[in-house]
Amino acid sequence: MAWPLGRCGASRGRAAPFRCRLVVMAKAPVAGSTKTRLARDIGVGAATTFARQSASALLQRLVRDPRWQTILAVSAQTSDSSRRWPAGIARMGQGRGDLGERMQRIMARAAPGPVVIVGTDIPGIAPAHIARAFRLLGGNDAVLGPAADGGYWLVGLRRRPRLLRPFARVRWSGAHALADTLANLDGHTVAFAATLADVDDGMSFRASGPLLGRRVLPRNGVVPLAPTAKFHRQS
Repeated sequence: MAWPLGRCGASRGRAAPFRCRLVVMAKAPVAGSTKTRLARDIGVGAATTFARQSASALLQRLVRDPRWQTILAVSAQTSDSSRRWPAGIARMGQGRGDLGERMQRIMARAAPGPVVIVGTDIPGIAPAHIARAFRLLGGNDAVLGPAADGGYWLVGLRRRPRLLRPFARVRWSGAHALADTLANLDGHTVAFAATLADVDDGMSFRASGPLLGRRVLPRNGVVPLAPTAKFHRQS
C-alpha cells in the first residue's frame, strides 16, 4: 500500500509515522584526492572547484525542504573537517569499506523510515527528483535512479519489514553496477527514478555546463521526470 509523501515527511498538526531521510554522501574537496578521474581531463584545480561548488549547490537546493531530513554522510578521511561543510546539517560518518559497504552501513544506522542516498557529483538533482523517489518507495521495496553509464545516481530502500542487502558483490565504477544491484534485489519490487548524468570526465563536465554550481536549476536544464517504471524480479 502506498503512502503520500507527506505521511513520511513533514505534516501539519500531527507527527508523521515515519520520517523520510535523504542522505548525501560527500568527500571533502581536497586537491589531488577528489574527482581524480575528472582531474585527468580538466586539471586538478578545476576538478576540485567543481567538487566544492557541486556539493555546496546541491546541499543548498535540498537541505531546507521540509518533506525530508537531509543528512550529510562524510567520508572516513574527512569526517573531522567540520569547517568544510555548511552549519546546521545533521552529519554521520560513512565508515570504512567500498561504496557498497558504506551505503549498507548508512541504511542500517539511519533512524526508522525510508532512506534515499545520493552523491554530490550529479548537478541535475532537483527537489522534485527526491520527492518522487520517496513517493515510489511508498509502494516498492527499493528505488534506483539510473545513470547513462550503467550505474546509478540514487538508491532508496523502504527498509520494512526488513532491511535488504542490495550492495553485495556489486562491480562499482563500471557498466555493471545497476545490473548487479538489481540481481541482489531478486524477488523484490524496484521502481526507477529519472535518468540523470553524473560528472566523471571532461565530456560529462562540458555537457553539464548550464547546471554547474547552480543553487537554482535553469528551467530548461532539469532532466524531465521519467514515467514511473516498476521492476519485479521473481526467483
